[in-house]
Amino acid sequence: MRNFILRRLLQTIPMLLLASLIIFMLFAKTPGDFIDGNVTLTAARAAELKAIYGLDQPLFTRYLHWLGQLLRGDLGFSLQYQIPVSQLLNQYIWNSFLLASVALVFYWGIGLAVGIASALKPNSLFDHLVSVVVFAAMSFPTFFLCLLLIKWFAVDLHWLPVGGMTNTGSDEGGWAWVMQVAAHLVLPVLALVMLQAGSLTRYFRASMLDVVKMDFIRTARAKGLRERTVIFKHALRNALLPIITLLGFELPGLFSGAIITEKVFNWPGAGHIHIDSLAARDYPVLMGFTLFLAVLTILGNLIADVLYAWADPRIRVRS
Repeated sequence: MRNFILRRLLQTIPMLLLASLIIFMLFAKTPGDFIDGNVTLTAARAAELKAIYGLDQPLFTRYLHWLGQLLRGDLGFSLQYQIPVSQLLNQYIWNSFLLASVALVFYWGIGLAVGIASALKPNSLFDHLVSVVVFAAMSFPTFFLCLLLIKWFAVDLHWLPVGGMTNTGSDEGGWAWVMQVAAHLVLPVLALVMLQAGSLTRYFRASMLDVVKMDFIRTARAKGLRERTVIFKHALRNALLPIITLLGFELPGLFSGAIITEKVFNWPGAGHIHIDSLAARDYPVLMGFTLFLAVLTILGNLIADVLYAWADPRIRVRS
């Protein structure tokens, strides 16, 4: 197992270098930048700013300079916010983590429970109802679903706040602050759960249906084991193997921010500043943030590989 993990770690090094090169070239070749987008600057002032920020240097020189910054843990400097990118992300990214982690617990729990129940009663009335509800929820555009939830629960019923993370002008702390944040979390979490739980339900259902038809499940039942033991001890463990890969991809999603959902609900997360930086062409923020997500994606795949090898030793033998 140690050699397997070491090989996977060594494989991530060229992947990270390639990812950094692609991300830099993608934004460097994009027409215009933050300085060009400012129409109030004179040509002389624009040239002076480009020299200050190194934008007049050759492309390869700029990449080596950016790579050297990354190796020192420096993600760059935001031209729009005039603070380091790492400091900017630290202000917002944990809000996205809070929103995404709460939503993840709910839609994974719902997907697991409903998917297993549907697989145990295929083609039943319950199974058909679940399919209708799942596809109906998945068919809603994100922005429309968010606005619909705001209209129902915030505007019409006045049960929940419209948006934000806390009440406007509030300076409360302790449990009062926690309750405010919890109330503001409900609607964006509900939107994310409705959009994400459906696909997970179908994955769990399909995986569970494949497993319960296998010979070892029939053997377990023939031995007289209780149905609960057959399902949760034998079938579920094997059905979860393909889902481990999906779980690895959730890691970057915890920090990337639900861009549309955060914007509609005015949630101060990474997705919110991502749109603002894109509109302002603040490429250092976009490059640093995209590279951060690339690192999390590679790390998520590494964790998924290790968990898969731990759950199925045959993977270690073949690798």
